[in-house]
Formats: sequence, C-alpha cells, structure tokens
Amino acid sequence: MELIAHNPSDGPALGTYSQSVEVRAATRTLYISGQVPEDADGVVPSDFEAQCRLAWSNVLANLQSAGMSVGNLVKVTTFLSDKQFREVNTAVRDDVLGEHRPALTVIITGIYSSKWLLEIEAIAAD
Repeated sequence: MELIAHNPSDGPALGTYSQSVEVRAATRTLYISGQVPEDADGVVPSDFEAQCRLAWSNVLANLQSAGMSVGNLVKVTTFLSDKQFREVNTAVRDDVLGEHRPALTVIITGIYSSKWLLEIEAIAAD
C-alpha cells in the first residue's frame, strides 16, 4: 500500500495534517468507531489531556488488533466538547502520530456522555 499526501498550494494553510490522502494498492480498510476516553473498567479520567491520551490508546488498540499501526491511518476525525481543548488535543495528537500526517477533521460538538470531553474515530488501510 502507498499513502500519498496531497497539499495543494491554493488550499488552506497546512497544519500538522495532510489536506487529503490518496491510498494506492490497499488490500484492507479498517473503520474505527468513535473511541471514547473510558477504559475497560469504565473509568474516565477527569482532565482533558488524560482523556485524550486514553481515547488515542483505544484507537491504537483497534489498529493493533487488526495488525496495523499509526502509519496506516488515512483519516482521523476528533469530536471535542469545547474549543478550549484544541491546543492540548493538537499536542497529544502530534505526539501520538509523530511524523505521520493523515487527513484530519476536528469538530466542536456535544458528546454522547457528559463525562467524555472528546471522541476520536478513524479510518486506516494497508
């Protein structure tokens, strides 16, 4: 599989993501449902950074279960409960993704449970 980032020069300013990602010669696609900041015992951390890291840990667990890694991520959508969390969200995401730059969307919206401050869904391919 080959992932090709497209960042047209006449597009919006580029952050730590790709404007679009082309997938060539993929044999599998993994659609990861929204991962919430709750562990297997139902524990939800109280602060945003810990919640963000836990939600990403849940995404990574799904990737690992399918024999994939962060490098297989093509598209990530993050739902934040409040705009105030965007900088910490970006910092944690950049830490998790390293140099990998999938297509990204961040949406400020209501979240299903009032305990959760974010939810992350993703698409991966190999």
